[in-house]
Parts: sequence; structure tokens; C-alpha cells
Amino acid sequence: MTATATMPGTIELRRPAADSVTVGLEGDWRIAGGLPDAAQIERYLADAPDVRRLAVDSSRLGPWGTGLLTFLVRLHTVCSRKEIALDTGGLPGGARRLLEIALAVPPRRGAQKDESREPFLSRVGKKTIDLARASNELLAFIGEAAIATVRMVRGKAVFRRSDLVLTIQESGASALPIVTLISLLVGLILAFIGAIQLSLFGAEIYVADLVGIGMVRVLGAVMTGIIMAGRTGAAFAAQLGTMQVNEEIDALRTLGISPMEFLVLPRMVALVLMMPLLCLYADLMGVLGGLVVGIGLLGIDFTTYYNETRQAVTMPYVWIGLFHGIVFGVIIALAGCLRGMQCGRSASAVGEATTSAVVTAIVGIIVATAIITFIFNLLNI
Repeated sequence: MTATATMPGTIELRRPAADSVTVGLEGDWRIAGGLPDAAQIERYLADAPDVRRLAVDSSRLGPWGTGLLTFLVRLHTVCSRKEIALDTGGLPGGARRLLEIALAVPPRRGAQKDESREPFLSRVGKKTIDLARASNELLAFIGEAAIATVRMVRGKAVFRRSDLVLTIQESGASALPIVTLISLLVGLILAFIGAIQLSLFGAEIYVADLVGIGMVRVLGAVMTGIIMAGRTGAAFAAQLGTMQVNEEIDALRTLGISPMEFLVLPRMVALVLMMPLLCLYADLMGVLGGLVVGIGLLGIDFTTYYNETRQAVTMPYVWIGLFHGIVFGVIIALAGCLRGMQCGRSASAVGEATTSAVVTAIVGIIVATAIITFIFNLLNI
């Protein structure tokens, strides 16, 4: 490496033969000195389509640093794109070794964005294919879950009963504080909004009907489902996703144990058992919140409010709410376990699986609520 040259780095293009070009490097090739761009050589090669070899001459090269290496990497990219052989024999030994190291590490996929925008129809096609693949995976997962459930009923499913008991505790009793708070506040809000409107007509007593029917029939189950999707469904996805990263699920398959029976089935059964009970508890807390507003804001006595609620809330409404809870339990468990089983092999994939599980469960809850409500309205229930 020569230390006498002090002029800024430049390049000189020579044409020793019809099919070859020599790039002469001259001057100071450190970043502080200002460096030429490889785009100049690319433009030159665009006007010389018969060139098949490009050599680098560093006989007049002065001090150099990482700027030279950056230029050489870009020059290699240009030559690769145009299928031109790059001869680096004229480079200093250190620069040649650094270039070999730089080119030995392939670029990480997705590190650079593709500047060319993908056509609209191509993107639509890929999204459609991804949707079809995801639908097939969902149907296959539901089928495997159904088979595992049948095997459990027949007493042939392989899972630890202690895991089922622990999951029941985590999905049931441990969720009571957050369900209590949210359901009580929802009842308060619903009663307060209803009281403002009903007081205009002197019908404040019907706040009990509004809160009782709303909470027991739909809102209690929906709010409980959303809470459990963010709490338990996300936990299921994180647990199974972490096991996927640690290859524990692969180890179960190697041992001949079905992950669907050993991991998914206890979680699904626990949530299906606990969701109706949590829904009943949420209904009670919501009605209690309405009672607080009725007594404290509207001046309705306890006996009157209780009798009005008892008259408005009938058993069909209670059964509809419980049916919502069972359906939501299945949806949350399937969404959490499905995303956990689909998790990739990295820490970031676990976070993505958790987020996807919550979103999938909430969307499923809303869609299921609309379908169930429509069906029961058709049946006049």
C-alpha cells in the first residue's frame, strides 16, 4: 500500500482488448478523500455489450481504507448482474482478502428492499394462495382436534391429568379478578348510558331490563371471550410457540406422542369447561354494576330493581349466553394452540404467534357472535 499519493481517488478506464476493460485505481481511496461511484463503470459497460472480462489495476493506488472495499463490492455486483468476469489479481493482498471475506457471506434475505414494485395481480394471487393454504391448515387442525376429542371420550387420548387440572385453574380461578373488574365496569357503563336516555321518558326502571338482558344474552360472554383471548389464548400461543422453538414438540413426535392430544387437548377441554362458568360470573358482575347505577344514580330501591331484572331475564337468555361461552372457549383454544403450533424457530416468531392468536380469536368471537345472534333471531329465541 503506497503512502505517497495524496490526490483524491479516481478511476481510469482502459480497453486493452475488445472483450476486456481495465479499471485503474489512482490516488487516495479513503472515505475522507471522496470516492468515485461504481455507477460510472456500469454506464460504461452498458455501452460496451461485448465486454466479458473486467480487471482491476492498483499500481497507482495510494492510501486506501474501507471506501475501496465498498467500491469493489459494488463493482462485483455490477459484474455479476452483467455476467462479466471480475479479475482482482491486481489488487493489494489485504484488499483482495477483505473482498473475499465480504463476498463469502451471502446477504441476509429481506435485508434490502426490492425497489421494483410487485404487480398488483401478482400480489393478489400470492395473498389468495396464502389464504387457501391457511384455510387448509385450519381445517386440518380442527379435524385433528375433533379426532383427539373423540379419542378422549373413548378413553384413548394420551395426556397428563395434572396438566388438565393446572390448565383449568389457570383458565378459571386465576382469571376471576380481571373478569370481575371488566364485567363490573361494563355493567356500570351500560346502565349509565341507558339511564341517560331512559330518563328522558321517565322509564328509568327499564335500566334493569337493558343491563340484565344485554349482559346475560351477549355482552357477558363477549367481554369474557375477549378477556380470555388476550389472557389465556395468548398464553397458549406463547407456551406452544416456545416449545416449538426449543424443539420439544418435535421430541414428542419422535417419542410417538401426539402433540394434539398431549398439548392441545387439555387446553381446549379446560377452556371449554371454564368459559360458561366465567360467563355466568361475568353476567352476575354486570348486573351488579347496573344495580349500583340504579340505586346510586336513579334512586331505585333494591327490591324493585331485583324484581325487574328477574322478570326480564329468562332462562332462554341464560342458555344462549352459556352457548356463546362454549363456542368462544373452542375458538380461543383453537386459535391459541394453532398459532403456537405454527410458530417459527425464533424468539420474534413467538411474539408474532402470540399477536396472531389474539387477533384470530377476537375476530372469531365477533364473527361467531354475529352468526349465533342471526340464527337465534330466525328461531325467535
